[in-house]
Amino acid sequence: MISEAADAVRKAIAPRQPTVAIVLGSGLGFLGEEIGDAVRVPYARIPGFPQPTVQGHAGELIAGTLEGAAVLAQSGRFHLYEGHDPAVVALPVRVFAVLGIRTLIVTNAAGGIRRTMRPGSLMLIADHLNFTGRQPLAGPLVEGEERFPDMSDPYDGELRARARAVAAEERIPLEEGTYAATLGPSYETKAEIEMLKRVGADAVGMSTVPEVIIARARGIRCIGISIVTNLAAGLGAPTLSHKEVLETAERVKGDLGRLVKGIVRICDA
Repeated sequence: MISEAADAVRKAIAPRQPTVAIVLGSGLGFLGEEIGDAVRVPYARIPGFPQPTVQGHAGELIAGTLEGAAVLAQSGRFHLYEGHDPAVVALPVRVFAVLGIRTLIVTNAAGGIRRTMRPGSLMLIADHLNFTGRQPLAGPLVEGEERFPDMSDPYDGELRARARAVAAEERIPLEEGTYAATLGPSYETKAEIEMLKRVGADAVGMSTVPEVIIARARGIRCIGISIVTNLAAGLGAPTLSHKEVLETAERVKGDLGRLVKGIVRICDA
């Protein structure tokens, strides 16, 4: 399935040869509109790619140029909580690897846990905690992947340093911390948030970690950004909603867009 999907994408975007891939999280599809000379490939045309069921996820790959770099954006990701097998969630990143992608930029919407986080904060992901109960590398070894990839620095330290420099130059407030991934789709309880806080989580969401694990097993450099779209359970509003996630993403899209563009520039340097 990986080779069939990669062949379909390669034919659809030819002669473009992107080296940077961007995964757009909930409400972040607007970044796809920033891509110039764009070719859009609906998931329906790619073998093995299901249609996203979550509001804010368009369901297409977008190939083109951003800040002079050849990029491929995934507008709409697949989530474990939609009932997908980890192999399906991992499929886009495996396709990226076959296409020659060298750097993966992952974005997501997250709930803030650390007290300095406020709705609208941007957090550079320094590390992660996998509380999904799933491991996308489990099972037979896939050709081209490392069986036991090193995860001591999953989010490339050099890229993070350069991203901090971009944020400082652009005067974009940027937090940095640890992202915890849970299975979802229900939001966490107050007790679960207290537990996550005690084990070192600064923000929590329902994505990203499976994709980064596969990327590292394929030798792809990763950098991740969370938009803190709400405070986690017990820390802010009495109830949580996906509507709030989308509204906050819309509010901070200017800062996020400038930050991602700056990261694309340094990735292609």
